[in-house]
Amino acid sequence: MTAINTTPANPAQADCVSVDLGDRSYSIHIGNGILDELEVYLAPVIGKARLFFVTETTVEGLYADKVKAALKRGSIGNHWFTVAPGEGSKSFATFEKLLNNILDTGIERTDIIVALGGGVIGDLAGFTAASLLRGIGFIQIPTTLLSQVDSSVGGKTGINAAAGKNLIGAFHQPKAVFIDPNVLSTLPLRELQAGYAEVIKYGLIDDDNLFSWLEKTGASILGLANSNQQQEHQNQAINFSCSAKARVVAEDELESGKRALLNLGHTFGHALEAECGYDGTLLHGEGVGIGMVMALDLSERMDLAKPGQAKRVADHLKSLGMMWSAREIAASLSAETLLKHMQKDKKAKAGKIGFILGGIGKAAMHYGVDLDLVTAVLHDSIEGLPLTGSEPQ
Repeated sequence: MTAINTTPANPAQADCVSVDLGDRSYSIHIGNGILDELEVYLAPVIGKARLFFVTETTVEGLYADKVKAALKRGSIGNHWFTVAPGEGSKSFATFEKLLNNILDTGIERTDIIVALGGGVIGDLAGFTAASLLRGIGFIQIPTTLLSQVDSSVGGKTGINAAAGKNLIGAFHQPKAVFIDPNVLSTLPLRELQAGYAEVIKYGLIDDDNLFSWLEKTGASILGLANSNQQQEHQNQAINFSCSAKARVVAEDELESGKRALLNLGHTFGHALEAECGYDGTLLHGEGVGIGMVMALDLSERMDLAKPGQAKRVADHLKSLGMMWSAREIAASLSAETLLKHMQKDKKAKAGKIGFILGGIGKAAMHYGVDLDLVTAVLHDSIEGLPLTGSEPQ
């Protein structure tokens, strides 16, 4: 892995990752300082379109003035719509209100929705763009590590339902993604850790070398080590993650095959989130982190992974102060209730839960898994029972 440019002065100097989807292809621009000259980056993408920004109150307070100044310099027409922060905004009520407020402004098909925020904002704004006037363009400007390395790329949009997470939505690809790693400096450690779990995911799916690199650099990425390489390591992690996801999306845009592997840890994680009520008790990335350990534990019990791999991942999470078991969640949980949530997961087929399983770097989709084994994994995680074993050398 090589360092990418960290001080772009213009679009030609920002790192660029392509998502190749024919006439719907787009670029992911990654560079420190993009927000400082956003109008320069937007110009070749938007033409004369007006921009309709969707953001949340925290992000608005941090970056709205900077972005509005850039829009003014570029003479770009814009409107702003702000929702409450948190997973609770991925709801029917917020979605309906946002649609009506935007329609009241007289939006046209040539206009563009811009998501300025984390994964919640990207999902909500993208689904809004997919729904308005039967589909208009949108742009992603992700402001959390989780959204920069995962949710802003690939066109998944949607909201939650009472039955579960992300059960209502559409595939709607953005026109462009603009990632400014400088914004990560304003994130609380917990938010960084939640995003970092998604970076780990790419290593566990098909790149053991990436996971080994993360074991060495994770503390630097999260600002937990006395290192002058945090920015470099963050940019490398973002670049690698976006490149990995872009390749998968280009091959399987609608998640009919390989793209489903990007849900590693999510079958368990979404169940944990649903049971916690999307109220901030458990962040999405925290659920994914715990879910990946559970998936590896289940894989070991099914002889799909070498002994000790679940412990290796759990030890890495623990070394960074991150959750690794359901016992650490401040909620009353039961294996039986979590299993019911999992049976409503969108990856289920013919009533059978889909699990992404396998050893580190060797993930594959599995159906028809013994639910007694799944229940045992859930129970042990809820109890916080120690994982055992060590990887063969």
